[in-house]
Amino acid sequence: MAWLADILILLAAAVIAVPLFQSLKLGAIPGFLVAGVVLGPSVLGYIENPDEITHLAELGVVLLLFVIGIEINPSRLWKMKGLVLGLGSLQVLITGAVITVISQALLDVSWRIAVLIGLALALSSTAFVLQLLTEKKMLYTEYGRPAVAVLLLQDLAVVPLLAFVALLATPETGVSEDIAVALAEALVILTLIVLTARYVLNPVLKLLARFGSPEIFTASALLLVLGSAQAMESIGLSMAMGAFVAGLLIADSSYRHQIIAEIEPFRGLLLGLFFMTMGMAINLELFRDAPLTILGVVAGLMLVKFLVLWPLSRLFRIRTRSAAAVALLLAQSGEFALVLFALARSSGLMDDTLFQQLLLIVMLSMLATPALDKFALRIFASDGSDIAAAPDTTADETRTTRQAIILAGFGRMGKRIGAILDSLHIPYAAIDNNPAVVERERAEGRAVYFGDARRPEVLRVAGIASAPLVIVAIDAQDAAEHVVATLHSAFPAVPVFARGHDLIACHELHALGAHYTVSETLEASAELARAALLHLGTDADAVDHALDDFRKHYYDRIHPEHPSAGGA
Repeated sequence: MAWLADILILLAAAVIAVPLFQSLKLGAIPGFLVAGVVLGPSVLGYIENPDEITHLAELGVVLLLFVIGIEINPSRLWKMKGLVLGLGSLQVLITGAVITVISQALLDVSWRIAVLIGLALALSSTAFVLQLLTEKKMLYTEYGRPAVAVLLLQDLAVVPLLAFVALLATPETGVSEDIAVALAEALVILTLIVLTARYVLNPVLKLLARFGSPEIFTASALLLVLGSAQAMESIGLSMAMGAFVAGLLIADSSYRHQIIAEIEPFRGLLLGLFFMTMGMAINLELFRDAPLTILGVVAGLMLVKFLVLWPLSRLFRIRTRSAAAVALLLAQSGEFALVLFALARSSGLMDDTLFQQLLLIVMLSMLATPALDKFALRIFASDGSDIAAAPDTTADETRTTRQAIILAGFGRMGKRIGAILDSLHIPYAAIDNNPAVVERERAEGRAVYFGDARRPEVLRVAGIASAPLVIVAIDAQDAAEHVVATLHSAFPAVPVFARGHDLIACHELHALGAHYTVSETLEASAELARAALLHLGTDADAVDHALDDFRKHYYDRIHPEHPSAGGA
């Protein structure tokens, strides 16, 4: 019961702190961090022993790594290979090397620990930066794309870094051997990922989707994440690496949208709990004893990262102001440094004092991120920049992604709509809950994914935030109404176009929020009548005029405020 009371206190603090910080446009993550600091032993002391809930909070990191693994799509990486493998790799290696040398000179640590500190601090906050870029709709700008590319490489670097921490616990080898073995393990793991995803996982997911209930699919998603995490830990590596591998397994799967939707609620809550436990772990006495020193180290860290990334960005032909914006936006340290340092402490590689110092530095740099973001945006916009093309092949991809129509249902009607969109080269992402349909259409190269379009999480993962509209082509009337109601409630700004069987069905869909409805019975009747009248020799213009009048009268009864045909 004491453990439950702690959870209730944490939830209450999150409910208060997070909306407050979001209203101040500082983001959710600082809210979680500050709430943890206030509740912890250093301030109010409501929770004196954070270690009691640390294991539960670690599941948030596990689920975060899983979702990041899913989002590292091989085809996306290939299209961004210039920035990801070039700019991203150089940023991690050079920044890590500089911080390693500084750490070894200033701290009483071995080269092995200095390398770990340098590489960990070279990573930025994926969760925080992507959230800010998404909220401001800056993902596809000239500074947003390079920032995302660097973050993708940093996410990939987590695999060898997690292995590196595990190897550091074995003191028989030197640092160079540790790094070589960690990289070799990463390559072996990635090879196993490809083989397992191709021959084992996708067939199993297909079977569960076809014969299992929604609850079983949720259970299977959690089993995949936690089972992979436990399996990786059992062979001497970390749970976080296991979750990351599980995410990579289904990164290119047609079931990824639905699985992310199942995991997302757990991930958000548990990840917030992780940040709160990190906040509670901070010893504010260290800051009170030497505030100027700590702030100077934080400023020095961000300055080093800025001075490395700015010229590197210019080397990749990113304009001066955009390069400065990228370097500013990624100047903080991130959540993966917290994960790596916590893992190093639990493995006995790092004493508590050093851990507390590093924890304080990382979290203060993360708290500075909203200010860095505003400064970066101001620099980027100072020369009148808008959404400009980056010097990479991602331009076409980002335009396509941003304009993709969401097509709910890919049965007979949905497939025909998709064929029309294909003929006009208009991109779309279709969602269908029939695994056989999904498998068949994906085999023919169509962007069809398994998922329940009635769930907002599935629509969000499919990219509805940037979709120009949604077409609901589901045959079952009750399911179509549910989807329209969900869209109107969760995404009211996105226009919804829906099919209805008859006038009554169209009335219902319009009442639930559909922007445009089409009656199957009317359109079939109109086309059949048109063909028959033309066969009798009736004047084509007269037929078209009569049918237009009929359609207008029909649809006016559904959309009296929109007197044009079809209720547009």
